[in-house]
Amino acid sequence: MALKLTPTPLASLRVSRHFIPAHNLIPNTSIQNKPLLHYHEVFPSSSLTASAIESHLTAVGVVEPQWRYTMYSTTHFHSTTHEVLCISQGGAKLCFGGEGNPEKVEKEVVQGDVLIVPAGVGHRLLQDLTGRFEMVGSYPKGYNWNMCYGKKGEESKVQSIEKLPWFERDPIYGDTGPVLEN
Repeated sequence: MALKLTPTPLASLRVSRHFIPAHNLIPNTSIQNKPLLHYHEVFPSSSLTASAIESHLTAVGVVEPQWRYTMYSTTHFHSTTHEVLCISQGGAKLCFGGEGNPEKVEKEVVQGDVLIVPAGVGHRLLQDLTGRFEMVGSYPKGYNWNMCYGKKGEESKVQSIEKLPWFERDPIYGDTGPVLEN
């Protein structure tokens, strides 16, 4: 039985919002104008497990947990869905927006953090800071992820991003939460 998680109260949650312009063939936040969101230390790390995160996400019911893994070290993005990444173990330095993008966002994430990655936002692992970095990857119910790399031939996939619905409920908090403020 997974431990029941209680997220940090919204009143004390620190959230970073990043709008990243398109770069080369990576659309980033330019299509839907929804920011990359970083919820800092949402879950207490002392008792955090991937199973507990999966149970919490399933109970809220907005996204379906689909995998446990690190992040690919190649810049990629998804055109078929938004992505929710919950850091279940370790810490890492990540790059968003494409490494050649002068307006890219590089950030360190730690166990207990949550990232809401809008469809089209390029992302990659720069460095596993602990040697054991792991995330729970989740997607809105009914949506499956694909892989795009900002290469010629992906233009029709990129165009489909504008039709994707944004979250109607916050994947961590439910009826209220930062994802609904944008």
